[in-house]
Amino acid sequence: MAESRTDSAGQVHTAAVRPTLLIVDDHDGFRSVARAMLDGPGFDVVGEAADGARALSAGRRLLPAVVLLDVNLPDGDGFEVSARLSRLSPPPRVVLTSSRPVTDLRRRLAASDAVAFLPKDQLSVESLAEVLGR
Repeated sequence: MAESRTDSAGQVHTAAVRPTLLIVDDHDGFRSVARAMLDGPGFDVVGEAADGARALSAGRRLLPAVVLLDVNLPDGDGFEVSARLSRLSPPPRVVLTSSRPVTDLRRRLAASDAVAFLPKDQLSVESLAEVLGR
């Protein structure tokens, strides 16, 4: 996505607009590392949430373009949170994450409305951009 502006000399300048991102995970340390890694170079981290209820509230309030969402949350299931986030208008693009092997989650991922799954140990600006097709 790009944003254009015209300067006083009539020249058009285009700058990349970073997608807004909400990070949802019950571990403070993971959220902190993910924010430090992703905010700035590729994404604009607009919020964090430690559980599903806060994720839904932040999703409605912040309307992030992307939600990085842990599969295991203390108050529920990331798959259910993802389904509820998909009903927002506009819906965010949800990328599920977990430290569990993808083989443990394959069936649920296939039935999920999330756009991708990214193992926590593979998280980077580049890998998140890649699974989002950017």
